[in-house]
Amino acid sequence: MSSIQLDQSWALSPSVSLRPEPFGALAYHFGNRKLIFLKRPELVAVVRALGDADDVRAALVAAGVPEASWPSYLSALEGLAASDMIRARQEAAA
Repeated sequence: MSSIQLDQSWALSPSVSLRPEPFGALAYHFGNRKLIFLKRPELVAVVRALGDADDVRAALVAAGVPEASWPSYLSALEGLAASDMIRARQEAAA
């Protein structure tokens, strides 16, 4: 799997539901039945922002994540992508 880049567009998989929890959220994939604990509210904010943001960088900024923390968030997003919790968005050519 290739690493997630800041200039790529991603979104929550349509088969995934996020349930808010005091620690962050539970992400459940109805297709592969995986359950993942998102243990930081900031990560939940990033995941929710992905679908509306132009790219990963914009989602990180929208969620208020300091730039120094971006590498750890990219790593977390790679884990979510590996479990099909998030998917690369294929934008239509304009």
